[in-house]
This record gives sequence, structure tokens and C-alpha cells, in this order.
Amino acid sequence: MVSAVRVPTSFADLSREDLAVLVPELLLCGHLIDRSGMPHLIGAFGREGMTQVAIEEWMAASPIYTKRMQRALAFEGDGVVTIFKGLQLDIGAPPQFMDFRYRVIDHDHGEFWLDHCGALMDVEPMGDEYVTSMCHDIEDPTFDATALATNPHAQVRPVHRPPRRPADRTPHCKWTVTIDDAHTPPPVPEGLVTLGRSRAAAVELSPIDTRGPGRHDYSDALLSDLRFSDFSHSALVRMAEEVCLQQHLLTLGFLLAVRSRTDEESAMTIARRQFTGIAGLTSERIRNALGLPGDLEGLAAVLAIHPAFNPRQYVEVTTTLVDRLFLTIRRAGGSDADGAWPSMIDGAHLEPLDALLRGVSPRFSARVIEETDTALTVEVVTGEAPAKEASEVALTRFSTGADFAFTDRGIPLPLSVV
Repeated sequence: MVSAVRVPTSFADLSREDLAVLVPELLLCGHLIDRSGMPHLIGAFGREGMTQVAIEEWMAASPIYTKRMQRALAFEGDGVVTIFKGLQLDIGAPPQFMDFRYRVIDHDHGEFWLDHCGALMDVEPMGDEYVTSMCHDIEDPTFDATALATNPHAQVRPVHRPPRRPADRTPHCKWTVTIDDAHTPPPVPEGLVTLGRSRAAAVELSPIDTRGPGRHDYSDALLSDLRFSDFSHSALVRMAEEVCLQQHLLTLGFLLAVRSRTDEESAMTIARRQFTGIAGLTSERIRNALGLPGDLEGLAAVLAIHPAFNPRQYVEVTTTLVDRLFLTIRRAGGSDADGAWPSMIDGAHLEPLDALLRGVSPRFSARVIEETDTALTVEVVTGEAPAKEASEVALTRFSTGADFAFTDRGIPLPLSVV
């Protein structure tokens, strides 16, 4: 018996430097949830059905998590600056992969454009119909829904957008944001009302400690880019927790939309496939980003900070590593009450967990030790031969986001009114 290995139990156990690397990774992996889910929606409901699910899930989730992030980092307001700051911390707009650039005209008017759109790079090879579904059908209502969290009279409208004519047109798209009391607020989506009653919507996360070095909020000027290393350890912990919660809320919105179109068994099959695809790719990116080893200690670290099992105020899990690694998922947390990702893992459905484990090493798999009404405990076992990658992970890997690398853009510039 070896002595117990200390592994992180929460984001707070990570260094400030590691958190600054991890937060943009979590934003990108949250964006790739749709890359994981959409192939299965197309198979079940066709392109039109996929489009409607995407609209409904984002409209249900984004107003809730947008307002949460505003409050957490003290940048609540009712103008375009607040809207733009929110986009910089939104899984719908991960930095650099979705390279939003901003121009503030005044409190009620602004513009943004995408110098690079990773989502477009993924969809463009599929043809103009799919590009139109994303850049017209989905973006029109969901941009307004996101702005709704800041000001119900905000409207986001295109200047130009794909399909690109000519084919290499840049920027990839451009939009205006206008706030006018004469604008009729959009109707409140039914899914937003439902998710507003979820445990995820109301869970209290780690308060930001204003002692110590670094920025503790985003209350000052809008910046051209967020340099996460400028933020304090405590602020980065809260960001990481909020971004994980964004992922759960988006998945809950996804489930609402899917359940309205099919029976419960089919809906859960689609949801578990979505979960499997993104769980594996996220583990892989976290391991690589933080330089973790592909052994049990590295896996224990990934389990502690994987968005499927965070924030810990919402998900009740414990990891034990001595000479063997055990994971216990308890059925008493908010995630189980809501039916979020952890509730989809049980003794008969270990595929999402196996994919998560194999994102660290293809030799890992889960073996059930005990399952009751109150908890599931599994042991991580190591096989002699690597397992084949799950088809759901392989589908998600088609996204250019799977191998996307962040770059250091230097000191960000404040964006003042022009």
C-alpha cells in the first residue's frame, strides 16, 4: 500500500497560472458541446429539427448564465458594453476560436464582427444549407436572447454574414447592436422559464476574495481581449465554476428541446451520445493543456476539474486515490435533481464515463463497485490494450476546435467610445 496521493479536489486547489490556462479551455469545450450533439440530432430529426433544437437550447440557457456571469464579475449594466463583456465569457463565443472584435459607438449602439469563426469552418464544408441554418436561422433569435439578459430592448442585426460571397470573405460576419425603447422585447422562451426553476439557475458558487494579486472583477473598461492571467486566483475559480455551469444549463436546454420531439428513451440515448462525445474530448484537452500525466494521478486531477463533475456546489462526487482510483457519484446534488450530466451515468450506462477516462489514457475504463439509490461507485481499471475511440468522440473530433491552440496576444487594449 502506497501513501495517498494528493490530487486537486476543486478548482481552488489549482494554481493561478493553471487556472488561467484552464478557463479558455472550458469555454471552448463548452462551445463544442453542440459539435458533439448535432450529428445525432441530424440523424434523429434532420437538418431542420437540429436547427430548432439548437435555437431552443441556447434561448433557454444563455439568458440565465449570462446574467449569472455579469453578477459574479460585477459588470451588470444595460448597455452594449455589458453585452460585449458577457460574450467574452460565454461558451457560445470562446476566445480566439470565435474571434469576436468589438466597436462601441455609445451606450446604445455598437458593432461586432468575427475575424475568425471556428463554427463556420466546421459547417462550411457541409454546404450552404447548413451554413444558413447556423448563421441565419439559429443566430437571429439566439443573439437577441443573449442580449435579453442585459436589456430587453436590445436587437442584434446582421450587416453581412455567410454563406460567404466571395468564398474567402473576411471578416466572416458583422453585426450591429442597437438598444432602443421603441424595440418590442422578444417573447420569453418557454424553455427559459423552465430552466429558471432549475437548481443550476440558482446555485451559489464560490465568492470572489478581493485580497491577493490580480483583477477581481470586470467592472472597468471593455477590453479587446481577456487575458485570463491578469485575473486573481479567486476570480478565476469563480469563472471556471460559472463556465461549467453554463455547460450544464446548455445541456439541460438541449434535453428540454429533444424531449419535446421524441420519447424519453430516445431522448436519453441522444443525450448520452452527446455527453460521451464531449466528455472524452474535454478530458483530452484538459490533460494536454495542463501537461498532466496519462496515469491514475493525472486522471484523478482531470476528474477533479472536468466540467461534467463541476462545480462542486452543484455536483456531489468524490475521488479517492491510494493505490487504486475510485469515483463516487452521489444522487443528492442539484445536478441529479435537474437531470444533468452526472445523472446520465449509471451501472448500465458507463459509456460517457469511459470516454471521459479514455481522454486521459485509452487503457482506462470504469468497473462498477456498488450502485444504490443514493450513489454509484466505480473503480478505474487499466486494460492491457488501448480501447478503440468511441464513435461519439470521433464525430466530435471532426470540429476544428478539437485541435485548436490558443495563442498569447499580449496586453489587451481598452475599447472606448468612438
